Formats: sequence, structure tokens, C-alpha cells
Amino acid sequence: MREPAAQPDLLQDEVSSRHGEPNPGAHGAAGHRSRLRARLLKAGPDALADHEILEMLLFLAVPRRDTKPVAKELIRHFGSCAGAIAAPAEALRGVEGLGEAGAAALKLVQAAALRLTRAEITYRPVLNHWDRLIEYLTAVLSREKTEQVRVLFLDQRNRLIADEVLAHGTVNHAPVYPREMMRRALELHATALILVHNHPSGDPTPSEEDVAMTREIKQAAATLSVVLHDHLIIGNGRWISLKRLGLL
Repeated sequence: MREPAAQPDLLQDEVSSRHGEPNPGAHGAAGHRSRLRARLLKAGPDALADHEILEMLLFLAVPRRDTKPVAKELIRHFGSCAGAIAAPAEALRGVEGLGEAGAAALKLVQAAALRLTRAEITYRPVLNHWDRLIEYLTAVLSREKTEQVRVLFLDQRNRLIADEVLAHGTVNHAPVYPREMMRRALELHATALILVHNHPSGDPTPSEEDVAMTREIKQAAATLSVVLHDHLIIGNGRWISLKRLGLL
């Protein structure tokens, strides 16, 4: 009986990777993957192009497939590594060759990144860590395709107790119910709030409706001795504070 042909490059690469060392002599797909790993570990993530980062993520999820063409298709379709990772799961499923495992791998990276940024502000006085807060909110909201209203509930030392989505909407509107917001603040024993929502258009300029909603929520909060510190609007690469604009 003829024995199946061996795959020395792949086997050598796997043996090397188990020992934590790349195999510079490997050829083909195995050698390419080994060289990418070596470059990442030696020179850091900045040494990799966007498509190479996606390629590495995908060959961890689908190890027996050439992921380079899929990575390049993701860049073509979504514009960047960040755009692909932040893309909705439904949109990712439409990319040929990606599959469920590949889409899940990208969404897992996004979830991990968001948890890392959120950890930087959780149980800290957020007013003293404003840059970190904006970084987190930008990561969460700047690429959303529909409006989303979030509320940051704070304790008496302005530490973050909870960050919750209270409304989803359309491309230019999300319903907000001050009574529901105040009920949740009481449940959490919050003494202050920061209201946040995004503008999917990318332009964070507040509308008249945004200003009116802010004043309504501020009034509702004041009746319960809860302070509304600010209303932040997140665009694409830009953000606006209604307090800084004198509209709060």
C-alpha cells in the first residue's frame, strides 16, 4: 500500500513553533507563517502590514487554509484592519472564504480590545482620565452604523459603576426615555451620569434635538439629586462635549 506523501515543511514548522522558535528554512505556506510570527515577536506589531495582521489572525482560526487572499479581500472591502475587525458579523459573513470561524476570530479580537480599554476606566474617577474615556468610547461607537445611546453611571467619587446601552435606533435617531434612565440610576445607586451617543454620519455636531434631549435629562436627573456631567457625541475621528460648548 502506498503511504501518503509527507508534508515536511508543515511538520517542521509545527515542531519549531512548539519549541517557541521559527523555522527559517521552512518553505511554502508553513515557512511564510513562520516568518510572520518571527517578525511579530522580534519587531512588534508595527512591523506587520494591515493585511498581514489579519492573515495571522485568520490562520490561527483556519490553520489549513491560505488566508492571505482572504485578508487582502477584507482590506479591500472594509478599508483597513480596524475596519474589518469592527465590521458587523453579518457583513463579515459576506466575504468569500472567511467562514464562521474567521468571522468569530475577528469579533473576538474586537471584544478583547474593548475590554482592555474599558479596564482602563472601570472604577476610576473618569473625569480625571478623560483621554482614556474618549479612547474607549471612540473604540465602541465610532464605527457603528446606527445611533446608539449609552449612559455611564458614576458613584459619588465619579468612578465608573456601569456603562450600559439604553437605546438603539436608526441611522439618525435613537429613542431616549429619561424616566428609564433615572430608574436605572437609582438601581445602581449612581450619583452622576455621562450621556453618550454616536452620529453614524461621522459628524458629531449636535442637532437641536440633541440639545433639547440633554436639557430634559438634566432636569429629570436634578429632581433625584443626580448630576449630569456631560453629553458626549462620538463621530468618526471626532467628538464633541455639549458641556464644553456651553449647551448643558
